[in-house]
Amino acid sequence: MTPATLRLTVNGQAHDVAVGPDTPLLYVLRNDLGLNGPKYGCGLGQCGACTVLVDGQAARSCVFPVGGCLGHDITTLEGLGSREQPDAVQQAFIMEQAAQCGYCLNGMIMTTKALLAINPHPSEEEIREALRYNLCRCGAHVEIVRAAMRAAGHTLEALD
Repeated sequence: MTPATLRLTVNGQAHDVAVGPDTPLLYVLRNDLGLNGPKYGCGLGQCGACTVLVDGQAARSCVFPVGGCLGHDITTLEGLGSREQPDAVQQAFIMEQAAQCGYCLNGMIMTTKALLAINPHPSEEEIREALRYNLCRCGAHVEIVRAAMRAAGHTLEALD
């Protein structure tokens, strides 16, 4: 059986992909579109490494079927900014050096971006709550929270 051709809008561009509608979005993003921001972490939607934005809301692409994405705007880490002009959240993570191995970084940035879209000035507690299901094995949590606080416009010197 030949897979259907599905049209997805990823990072503002239309893409036709020949996959079954139950194929996890992560596989299409990485294997068909060559986007390496979202990572395969657990395959169960529990670690957050695969997080993308679907219509601005954080979604775990490893468990999100591509058929559910039709007619929706998908944004990956690559769609936020560039090396020359990073998104404000990306820039905050750079400034705070909020990564060690960097594997969780995609999920942390995308979840922060989604949070700031609905709450532009969250408290530290609200940031910690939003990020609590994104796992970081390296222990860069302090820097990650500081980066999210910076992206939200908080004065970080008061936290030191």
